[in-house]
Amino acid sequence: MRIVYFDIDSLRPDHLGCYGYQRNTSPNIDQLAKDGVRFSQMYCASSPCVPARASFISGRFGINHGALTHWGPGCQFYYPQGDFHSKEMPFFTRYLREADHRTITFSSFADRHHAWWFFAGWDEVHTHTLKGGNEDAHEVNNAVLPWIKEHGKDENYFLHIQYWDPHSAYTYPKEYAEQFAGKPIPDYPDEAAIQKHRKDAHPRSAKFLHWTENYNTLPQDTMPYEIENREDFRKLIDGYDGGISYMDQHLGQIINAYRELGIEDEICFIITADHAESFGEQGSYLEHGMATKAVHHIPLIVRAPGMAKGKVNDHFTYNVDIMATVAEMLGLPVPTGWDGTSFLPVLKDEEVEGRDYLVLEHGLYACQRAVMDRKWYFLYTYHPGFYQIDDVILYDLENDPHQQVNVAQDYPEVVAKMYLRLSKWIEENLAKNGVGKDPMRDILASGGPFRYLEPQDWVLRLENAGWHKEAEEYRRKYMKAPVQY
Repeated sequence: MRIVYFDIDSLRPDHLGCYGYQRNTSPNIDQLAKDGVRFSQMYCASSPCVPARASFISGRFGINHGALTHWGPGCQFYYPQGDFHSKEMPFFTRYLREADHRTITFSSFADRHHAWWFFAGWDEVHTHTLKGGNEDAHEVNNAVLPWIKEHGKDENYFLHIQYWDPHSAYTYPKEYAEQFAGKPIPDYPDEAAIQKHRKDAHPRSAKFLHWTENYNTLPQDTMPYEIENREDFRKLIDGYDGGISYMDQHLGQIINAYRELGIEDEICFIITADHAESFGEQGSYLEHGMATKAVHHIPLIVRAPGMAKGKVNDHFTYNVDIMATVAEMLGLPVPTGWDGTSFLPVLKDEEVEGRDYLVLEHGLYACQRAVMDRKWYFLYTYHPGFYQIDDVILYDLENDPHQQVNVAQDYPEVVAKMYLRLSKWIEENLAKNGVGKDPMRDILASGGPFRYLEPQDWVLRLENAGWHKEAEEYRRKYMKAPVQY
């Protein structure tokens, strides 16, 4: 079987036409969805980039693979020590390769994040530029298309192609953003919500949209400096959608390359993302910084020869389920050390029983875990980082779809139920990860989720902006004076 896996950074499903978006951002993805199976309730178990792709390569949750942040404590990839490789928890790539299925990646992820374990098991690794994720889709295709022309008709391979374009900064040709001028944008956040968010002092807020104060270092045609109103929000959404459109065009070039080879219908195409992106949810913009629904809800579309067409599956699904499914598609048993469950029966249009709830985790910008079922979203914060957020949050998804009102105090019995689910999940996974420790605790012991920005850096940024009260609050909270002996 030939499998082509599109790994798209920061892609929200609700900005794709096949998921109901009004704008024409994704005609090529939409066509694959029409001809295949679209999963409406797919979630990355651990966010953001490093935890999510560690799950891809290992088939495990973040608590089990250990890389729950981007570097430092809490980012030690757990793997059995010694000279030989684990049969119980093999690398996804190595597992396929041992079954005589070639594995090829076109991705700069490992180079960008110094995640050298990501290189394990591939037959071929193509980083194609030294830009570390700052390359655009055409630069990816400049490397991928010649490979398809030469090797596309080969049998039995897994081809991994990563696009970064929906991730900021938006450096594609500006006309891809300009095509959406005047087109409707999402209703949320409205003007009142934006003005409320402008009072927030955390990074990626409406007021402090970018880490840098120097707007000249940013692509100004595709990104506003801050979100003052709905017009600024429109520019931000135009920029994001332009990145999706640019990526989709180049994804279409890949499909067309197989069409020219005469084997398009023989390819299993998988389209998904590492994580999604916040655009106003919890007062965060242009970021994937919490264990929230906006960050963890990702697309999944599978079009495979001989499988179901035009179907939508609404079962709760994890990204690690994809690894288990690919293994089963190739006739391989799912390793006992993996955390995913194969959804191959769904692709065969068979009835299956779905999960009752999901547990999601994040450790880079905040230390959080969430439990989600059909009605409730429970968010537990171990450390807020720079965010000003309640330690325990309960959202009513049916009546509050944008998760704006914390109803934890109104439903203590639901909070207790969700906390029990979380506690059992942690206990069960600590018993199976082979290390017996929680990487979240390592992050907390290191002082918290401060990797890209240290507290003193953000205090200085706030001081320079004249936000002295807020700067002092962060100073008191995180910049303790050393004890004098």
